[in-house]
Amino acid sequence: MAKMSGCVGRASSLIRHSGFDIRVFFLGLCLSLGLCLAAETPTGEEILKKVDQNVYSDTRVAVSQMVIHLERNTRTVRAKSWVSGSDKSFSEFLYPPRDAGTKMLKLGDELWTYTPETDRIIKISGQMLRQSVMGSDLSYEDMMEDRKLIDEYDAGVTGNDTLRGRPCWVLELTAKTSTVSYHSRKVWVDKERYVPLQEDRFAKSGMLLKTTEVDSVSRRQGRWVADRVTFKDALKSGAGTEFIVDSLQLDVPIPDYVFSKASLKK
Repeated sequence: MAKMSGCVGRASSLIRHSGFDIRVFFLGLCLSLGLCLAAETPTGEEILKKVDQNVYSDTRVAVSQMVIHLERNTRTVRAKSWVSGSDKSFSEFLYPPRDAGTKMLKLGDELWTYTPETDRIIKISGQMLRQSVMGSDLSYEDMMEDRKLIDEYDAGVTGNDTLRGRPCWVLELTAKTSTVSYHSRKVWVDKERYVPLQEDRFAKSGMLLKTTEVDSVSRRQGRWVADRVTFKDALKSGAGTEFIVDSLQLDVPIPDYVFSKASLKK
């Protein structure tokens, strides 16, 4: 031990006499490592922007299905939807036959539904927006959610994790206003593809309201798309609802008449 101390002392002396300050060296090394780590860890805002860039499009036309796993049975609902920006969307249910022709129109923060059975247009507002769509784990609020995350939430990176073999950033999102459906979210974002792979969504009280898990991601028109997602309403029984994207067209022209009340009864 004494011999080692002597060696260290002689080495320190040599460093001092050579004009090299080891403290400056280590300080520089620590600063360099800190800068590297900072460069490797983007901010929550930067991650959200990349998620939005990957997910958001000016327009989209999609055919999708919901496989609803109820307590005693399973049912499948199929629909086609047209979306323009964050303010306009129109959906028509195609299957099963008893629900075919049911339509939904969203303009801004307003939502209307039409059912051929009653031949009536009904405005969905207030507490009704939290009701289940076709008995699924998705609410009308979920179906209306087209705004960019960066416009709705402040985000912070709280850690790293691995989901299904994919390295992820773990983000905590807090709503910027009281008008959003969920006050906070915990989100696992794929570090390479910038797709949210899992979410926990909470009320202002901290109660868990809903979870989502991405079961499949595919490359479509130059971007990564979550094309199979399981939604689970924490307040409902059953095994959740699988939302499956069968076909998707991005940034395609959509006629203005699609987003009108007249289209509900056509």
